[in-house]
Amino acid sequence: MSSSPRKKKTILFLAANPKNSTPLRLGKEVQEIADGLQRSKKRDKFQLEQQWAVTPREMQRAVLDFNPEIVHFSGHGAGEGGLALEDDTGQIKLVNAKALAGLFKLFQDQVECVVLNACYSEVQAKAIAAHIPYVIGMNQAVGDNAAREFAVGFYDALGAGRTVEFAYEWGCTSISMAGIPEELTPVLRIKPDSPVETTVEGREALDAAVSENVEDPPVAVENTRSITSPAISISNLDNPEGSVSLDCQLYIDRPPIESDCYQTILKPGALIRVKAPRQMGKTSLLQRILHQAREQGHQTAYLNFQSADASFLTNLDELLQWFCGDITNELSLEYRVADYWKQGMGSKQKCGNYFQRYLLATITSPLTLGLDEVDQVFQYPEIAQEFFGLLRAWHEKGKNEPAWKKLRLVISHSKEVYIPLNINQSPFNVGLPIELPEFKHQQINELIQKHQLKWSVREIEQLIGMVDGHPYLLRKALYEIDRGSLNLKQFLQMAPTEEGIYGDHLRRHLFNLTADPNLEAAMKQVIASSHPVRLEANLAFKLRSLGLVNLRGNDVIPLCNLYRLYFKDRLGVD
Repeated sequence: MSSSPRKKKTILFLAANPKNSTPLRLGKEVQEIADGLQRSKKRDKFQLEQQWAVTPREMQRAVLDFNPEIVHFSGHGAGEGGLALEDDTGQIKLVNAKALAGLFKLFQDQVECVVLNACYSEVQAKAIAAHIPYVIGMNQAVGDNAAREFAVGFYDALGAGRTVEFAYEWGCTSISMAGIPEELTPVLRIKPDSPVETTVEGREALDAAVSENVEDPPVAVENTRSITSPAISISNLDNPEGSVSLDCQLYIDRPPIESDCYQTILKPGALIRVKAPRQMGKTSLLQRILHQAREQGHQTAYLNFQSADASFLTNLDELLQWFCGDITNELSLEYRVADYWKQGMGSKQKCGNYFQRYLLATITSPLTLGLDEVDQVFQYPEIAQEFFGLLRAWHEKGKNEPAWKKLRLVISHSKEVYIPLNINQSPFNVGLPIELPEFKHQQINELIQKHQLKWSVREIEQLIGMVDGHPYLLRKALYEIDRGSLNLKQFLQMAPTEEGIYGDHLRRHLFNLTADPNLEAAMKQVIASSHPVRLEANLAFKLRSLGLVNLRGNDVIPLCNLYRLYFKDRLGVD
């Protein structure tokens, strides 16, 4: 009697390309996968099923109906926002990592591998890998061509009878063999209790070691699988001055910063500290953290300390009354500060009572406060010690006291904390520290794409060579070039002069430098040298706080060539 044939493994190909997203060649991807499987020596071991324009409900039904061993999603991704499926009208419907992990948890005894062929899908891959043996996601934006090369190579290897680990490596190699420099974008996540986990960790460690020692060249990623990739029309371009509004598509994620902040702010008594020089995106991030908190049902309040009258910053009692009053106004509650300030006790105790007995007692949901530009208080050391000591005390109370667990703090500042705060009273050595970096090459490419600029790798290199990855300098250049005010050649000629588009920006920095002879002398040292320069620690950090230099260990270099060229001329450095 002959034995019954072995069951074929089902590959479920799920595709979504919503109307309001960039068109992708998903049909070509699945056709090339099908052709590769058909010609493979193990073609009788696989069955390819397809589901197109999937909605969340259709995704659930497809997994239920087809009982797949391998689930492959091709489409757009939004990082922490989720995978972009479709709603009933064909528009984008995001499904987050938690929901996807919950779905695959129900099929953990059946599904062996999940492939998420979409931008920034490593967020979802990590969550799903808690339940599924092998999950592949993308750690940044991925081009449509690179995604397709990976998928075809991956299934070619499976069709040849190779393991998932080998197929993953083969898919990465296929990207490289096609001449596309995105072979490090796919990431394989393995279920924690898997005995082969160390194999993948070893590859990631090798890739990390290579990336630390070799500067990746700029990569022009064409037609990324990110829902943020559609270009912005000139009429809808935001002026790059100030923060990036919540509805603006020009905001660029810096993974894993956003996801770390979004997860942290949901924890009782959370504290997040965002530090970066001016115009690096602190306020834009802070506003998105507050938005995420509101999406989770929090009450939120935003205070910018630049709006506080100077007199408030010199008097603790007046500062705390303004603080309480402004938050009350943000929450649209009745102003009752005067009632609590009648009591015969210290200002900090009055402020604490106002929060605990009125604000936190009145609202039923968590309260997330966004405190922006708090370094305005740094110049008044005695006031700063008292105010920041109060915030630290509230954070400590939030660990144990139910009322204070409702309070979450996001503190943003530019300068180093030079005020002599007691280490046990400072909020600047607890919580989640976030220091915003400059944009990396992939993020610069994404920003260029959004401005509809079809630049060559050389042109992108020229832009980076002038302003590096500074968010404001990049956005200002792309804004002016996109609207036709100048071209790239004119930009490169005029940028390091006061006649160029950065004239006001450069003059402000020049004024700050020449107002402090020690800082001016330090900056002269930095721009006169072609190598990193060792400065006194306080001078190095002050220049970094101004956004003029980058740290290289204990040494510094100019942040970008724009500053080197401008200050070399204006400060008279040979």
